[in-house]
Amino acid sequence: MPLLRLEAAGVHFGHRLAGVPALTDVNLAIGAGERVALIGANGSGKSTLLRLLHGLVKPSSGSMLTASGLRQAMLFQRPHLLRMTVQSNVALGLWLAGRPWSESLVLARAALARVGLAELAQRNARKLSGGQVQRVALARAWALTPQLLLLDEPTASLDPHAKREVEQMIVELAAQSPEVTLVFASHNLGQVKRLASRVIYLEHGRILADLPVADFFAGPLLADHYPAAHLFVKG
Repeated sequence: MPLLRLEAAGVHFGHRLAGVPALTDVNLAIGAGERVALIGANGSGKSTLLRLLHGLVKPSSGSMLTASGLRQAMLFQRPHLLRMTVQSNVALGLWLAGRPWSESLVLARAALARVGLAELAQRNARKLSGGQVQRVALARAWALTPQLLLLDEPTASLDPHAKREVEQMIVELAAQSPEVTLVFASHNLGQVKRLASRVIYLEHGRILADLPVADFFAGPLLADHYPAAHLFVKG
Protein backbone atom coordinates (compact mmCIF):
# COMPACT_ATOMS: atom_id res chain seq x y z
CA MET A 1 0.00 0.00 0.00
CA PRO A 2 1.33 3.51 -0.77
CA LEU A 3 2.05 5.94 2.02
CA LEU A 4 0.15 8.64 0.15
CA ARG A 5 -2.26 8.62 -2.76
CA LEU A 6 -3.73 11.57 -4.64
CA GLU A 7 -6.72 10.95 -6.87
CA ALA A 8 -7.69 13.73 -9.30
CA ALA A 9 -6.51 16.19 -6.65
CA GLY A 10 -6.62 19.92 -7.29
CA VAL A 11 -5.71 23.00 -5.27
CA HIS A 12 -7.31 26.34 -6.07
CA PHE A 13 -6.34 29.55 -4.31
CA GLY A 14 -8.88 32.33 -4.06
CA HIS A 15 -12.39 32.51 -5.48
CA ARG A 16 -13.45 29.61 -7.67
CA LEU A 17 -14.07 31.86 -10.67
CA ALA A 18 -11.34 34.46 -10.24
CA GLY A 19 -8.71 32.56 -8.23
CA VAL A 20 -5.57 30.72 -9.23
CA PRO A 21 -5.49 26.96 -9.94
CA ALA A 22 -2.20 25.78 -8.40
CA LEU A 23 -2.69 22.03 -9.01
CA THR A 24 -5.08 20.34 -11.41
CA ASP A 25 -6.15 16.69 -11.65
CA VAL A 26 -3.08 15.24 -9.92
CA ASN A 27 -2.96 11.45 -9.66
CA LEU A 28 -0.02 10.22 -7.64
CA ALA A 29 0.95 7.32 -5.37
CA ILE A 30 4.14 7.35 -3.27
CA GLY A 31 5.44 4.17 -1.66
CA ALA A 32 7.77 3.51 1.25
CA GLY A 33 11.47 3.98 0.57
CA GLU A 34 11.06 5.97 -2.65
CA ARG A 35 13.24 8.98 -3.47
CA VAL A 36 10.95 11.24 -5.48
CA ALA A 37 12.15 14.48 -7.09
CA LEU A 38 9.69 17.17 -8.17
CA ILE A 39 11.01 19.37 -10.97
CA GLY A 40 9.58 22.13 -13.15
CA ALA A 41 9.78 25.86 -13.68
CA ASN A 42 8.87 28.39 -10.99
CA GLY A 43 5.11 28.36 -10.52
CA SER A 44 4.71 24.81 -11.83
CA GLY A 45 3.17 23.60 -8.55
CA LYS A 46 6.10 21.88 -6.81
CA SER A 47 5.82 23.70 -3.49
CA THR A 48 2.03 23.49 -3.49
CA LEU A 49 2.23 19.74 -4.06
CA LEU A 50 4.64 19.36 -1.13
CA ARG A 51 2.35 21.42 1.09
CA LEU A 52 -0.61 19.33 0.01
CA LEU A 53 1.24 16.11 0.83
CA HIS A 54 2.16 17.55 4.25
CA GLY A 55 -1.40 18.64 5.02
CA LEU A 56 -0.64 22.37 5.03
CA VAL A 57 -3.22 22.91 2.30
CA LYS A 58 -6.30 20.85 1.59
CA PRO A 59 -7.39 19.63 -1.83
CA SER A 60 -10.03 21.84 -3.41
CA SER A 61 -11.11 18.87 -5.53
CA GLY A 62 -10.37 15.17 -5.66
CA SER A 63 -8.97 13.35 -2.65
CA MET A 64 -5.82 12.50 -0.71
CA LEU A 65 -5.42 9.23 1.17
CA THR A 66 -2.69 8.88 3.81
CA ALA A 67 -1.44 5.73 5.52
CA SER A 68 -2.72 5.47 9.10
CA GLY A 69 -0.31 6.90 11.67
CA LEU A 70 2.14 8.19 9.06
CA ARG A 71 4.94 10.19 10.67
CA GLN A 72 6.16 12.96 8.43
CA ALA A 73 8.21 16.15 8.55
CA MET A 74 8.97 18.95 6.11
CA LEU A 75 12.10 21.00 5.50
CA PHE A 76 11.42 24.39 3.95
CA GLN A 77 13.63 26.37 1.60
CA ARG A 78 14.04 29.12 4.22
CA PRO A 79 13.46 27.52 7.63
CA HIS A 80 12.46 29.69 10.57
CA LEU A 81 14.42 29.30 13.79
CA LEU A 82 13.17 30.84 17.02
CA ARG A 83 15.23 33.21 19.17
CA MET A 84 16.54 30.49 21.47
CA THR A 85 19.44 28.05 21.48
CA VAL A 86 20.04 25.67 18.61
CA GLN A 87 19.34 22.70 20.88
CA SER A 88 16.05 24.19 22.09
CA ASN A 89 14.93 24.82 18.50
CA VAL A 90 15.34 21.12 17.75
CA ALA A 91 13.88 20.01 21.09
CA LEU A 92 10.77 22.14 20.64
CA GLY A 93 9.47 19.98 17.80
CA LEU A 94 9.88 16.86 19.91
CA TRP A 95 8.18 18.50 22.89
CA LEU A 96 5.24 19.58 20.72
CA ALA A 97 5.01 15.97 19.53
CA GLY A 98 4.48 14.88 23.15
CA ARG A 99 7.95 14.11 24.50
CA PRO A 100 8.99 15.38 27.96
CA TRP A 101 11.23 18.43 27.71
CA SER A 102 14.22 16.73 29.37
CA GLU A 103 14.02 13.82 26.95
CA SER A 104 13.55 16.21 24.03
CA LEU A 105 16.81 17.98 24.90
CA VAL A 106 18.73 14.71 24.92
CA LEU A 107 17.26 13.63 21.57
CA ALA A 108 17.90 17.09 20.13
CA ARG A 109 21.57 16.88 21.06
CA ALA A 110 21.83 13.49 19.36
CA ALA A 111 20.12 14.83 16.23
CA LEU A 112 22.55 17.77 16.10
CA ALA A 113 25.47 15.37 16.39
CA ARG A 114 24.17 13.48 13.35
CA VAL A 115 24.40 16.63 11.24
CA GLY A 116 27.75 17.69 12.69
CA LEU A 117 26.51 20.59 14.82
CA ALA A 118 26.70 19.25 18.39
CA GLU A 119 29.26 21.93 19.30
CA LEU A 120 26.74 24.65 18.39
CA ALA A 121 23.97 23.30 20.64
CA GLN A 122 24.04 26.28 23.03
CA ARG A 123 24.52 29.00 20.40
CA ASN A 124 21.74 31.46 19.64
CA ALA A 125 20.05 30.00 16.56
CA ARG A 126 19.66 33.47 15.02
CA LYS A 127 23.46 33.79 14.73
CA LEU A 128 24.01 30.84 12.38
CA SER A 129 25.04 30.87 8.74
CA GLY A 130 22.57 29.85 6.03
CA GLY A 131 24.08 26.38 5.71
CA GLN A 132 24.03 25.88 9.47
CA VAL A 133 20.39 26.97 9.67
CA GLN A 134 19.46 24.41 7.03
CA ARG A 135 21.35 21.67 8.86
CA VAL A 136 19.62 22.57 12.13
CA ALA A 137 16.26 22.43 10.35
CA LEU A 138 17.22 19.04 8.93
CA ALA A 139 18.13 17.82 12.43
CA ARG A 140 14.81 19.18 13.75
CA ALA A 141 12.89 17.26 11.08
CA TRP A 142 14.96 14.09 11.40
CA ALA A 143 14.63 14.02 15.21
CA LEU A 144 10.94 13.26 14.72
CA THR A 145 11.93 9.93 13.05
CA PRO A 146 9.67 10.58 10.05
CA GLN A 147 8.59 7.86 7.67
CA LEU A 148 8.13 10.59 5.05
CA LEU A 149 10.50 13.55 4.71
CA LEU A 150 9.44 16.41 2.42
CA LEU A 151 12.05 18.94 1.28
CA ASP A 152 11.27 22.16 -0.58
CA GLU A 153 14.39 23.34 -2.46
CA PRO A 154 16.58 22.52 0.57
CA THR A 155 19.79 23.96 -0.93
CA ALA A 156 18.45 26.68 -3.26
CA SER A 157 19.50 29.71 -1.19
CA LEU A 158 22.92 28.39 -0.13
CA ASP A 159 26.42 28.99 -1.44
CA PRO A 160 28.15 26.09 -3.26
CA HIS A 161 30.01 24.85 -0.17
CA ALA A 162 26.87 24.87 1.99
CA LYS A 163 24.90 23.19 -0.81
CA ARG A 164 27.36 20.28 -0.81
CA GLU A 165 27.25 20.04 2.99
CA VAL A 166 23.45 19.94 3.22
CA GLU A 167 23.09 17.56 0.30
CA GLN A 168 25.65 15.22 1.87
CA MET A 169 23.69 15.32 5.13
CA ILE A 170 20.54 14.30 3.27
CA VAL A 171 22.39 11.46 1.51
CA GLU A 172 23.85 10.16 4.76
CA LEU A 173 20.61 10.33 6.72
CA ALA A 174 18.70 8.61 3.91
CA ALA A 175 21.36 5.88 3.70
CA GLN A 176 21.10 5.26 7.45
CA SER A 177 17.31 4.79 7.16
CA PRO A 178 16.53 3.31 3.72
CA GLU A 179 12.89 2.77 4.69
CA VAL A 180 12.33 6.53 4.91
CA THR A 181 10.63 8.09 1.88
CA LEU A 182 12.02 11.34 0.47
CA VAL A 183 10.00 13.73 -1.69
CA PHE A 184 11.90 16.85 -2.65
CA ALA A 185 11.60 19.79 -5.03
CA SER A 186 14.73 20.95 -6.81
CA HIS A 187 15.90 23.04 -9.76
CA ASN A 188 19.32 21.40 -9.56
CA LEU A 189 19.19 18.54 -12.08
CA GLY A 190 22.55 17.22 -10.90
CA GLN A 191 21.13 16.98 -7.41
CA VAL A 192 18.08 15.19 -8.78
CA LYS A 193 20.33 12.62 -10.48
CA ARG A 194 22.28 12.07 -7.26
CA LEU A 195 19.35 11.83 -4.83
CA ALA A 196 16.27 10.61 -6.70
CA SER A 197 15.04 7.21 -7.81
CA ARG A 198 11.97 8.72 -9.49
CA VAL A 199 11.35 12.06 -11.19
CA ILE A 200 8.04 13.89 -11.53
CA TYR A 201 7.88 16.85 -13.94
CA LEU A 202 5.16 19.46 -13.36
CA GLU A 203 3.96 22.26 -15.61
CA HIS A 204 1.14 24.70 -14.81
CA GLY A 205 0.00 22.55 -11.91
CA ARG A 206 -0.19 19.28 -13.85
CA ILE A 207 2.04 16.22 -13.81
CA LEU A 208 3.34 15.76 -17.35
CA ALA A 209 5.95 13.07 -16.69
CA ASP A 210 6.55 10.50 -13.94
CA LEU A 211 9.52 8.21 -14.63
CA PRO A 212 12.40 6.34 -12.96
CA VAL A 213 15.41 8.63 -12.81
CA ALA A 214 17.40 6.57 -15.34
CA ASP A 215 14.60 6.77 -17.90
CA PHE A 216 14.08 10.46 -17.29
CA PHE A 217 17.65 11.49 -18.02
CA ALA A 218 18.74 8.83 -20.49
CA GLY A 219 17.45 7.32 -23.70
CA PRO A 220 14.77 8.45 -26.15
CA LEU A 221 11.78 7.81 -23.86
CA LEU A 222 11.58 11.38 -22.54
CA ALA A 223 11.99 13.06 -25.95
CA ASP A 224 9.53 10.72 -27.69
CA HIS A 225 6.75 10.70 -25.10
CA TYR A 226 7.26 13.73 -22.83
CA PRO A 227 8.43 16.60 -25.08
CA ALA A 228 7.74 19.37 -22.57
CA ALA A 229 9.85 17.66 -19.89
CA HIS A 230 12.56 16.97 -22.49
CA LEU A 231 12.75 20.65 -23.39
CA PHE A 232 12.95 21.61 -19.71
CA VAL A 233 15.87 19.23 -19.12
CA LYS A 234 17.65 20.58 -22.22
CA GLY A 235 17.23 24.13 -20.94
